Amino acid sequence: MKIDCPVCECKNSMIVITKTENIPYFGEIMESTAKCHDCGYKHSDIMCLEQKEPVRYELKVDKSNLNARVIRSQSATISIPELGLKVEPGPRSQGYVSNVEGVLTRFHDAVITAMNLVEDEQSKENASNILKELERVKNGEDTVTVIVEDPFGHSIIIHEDALKRKLTLEEIKNLKTGFTVFENE
Repeated sequence: MKIDCPVCECKNSMIVITKTENIPYFGEIMESTAKCHDCGYKHSDIMCLEQKEPVRYELKVDKSNLNARVIRSQSATISIPELGLKVEPGPRSQGYVSNVEGVLTRFHDAVITAMNLVEDEQSKENASNILKELERVKNGEDTVTVIVEDPFGHSIIIHEDALKRKLTLEEIKNLKTGFTVFENE
């Protein structure tokens, strides 16, 4: 399909390709790619097409399970309550496949970014303490809890020690999804 480019506004210059497939743990997805042959603008997106049971995974992280697989959909919230860290989905949120150590690294990088944006010393000190704690966890010197909550059920922590349960209605109402959701009541 050809459409007008939203960037350069050239008529019928953007080709949009979509395809669907079934991906383990995510279910049926639609992958779309749009590219303007005039200005070169490109956009890719993957959207889960089916909704599953709302789910919450919890894993007490230590050195023995840093390699546990984490699949986070674009609608999931990941938190480490002991450190006050939480990543909530937004409109541009993307899913990823990683392991627990990779999730800790993502938090580490986000804290460094935040630390560079703040000016007060107390915030910088708090960020520095969080970075040290994340390193202690990676080195097996301490433990934290990684929690993944997904109201659409497309996320998972794959490990025998991961606790799984259905989210309550109250928990679902308190989660951000990153999407505009229309409910039929």
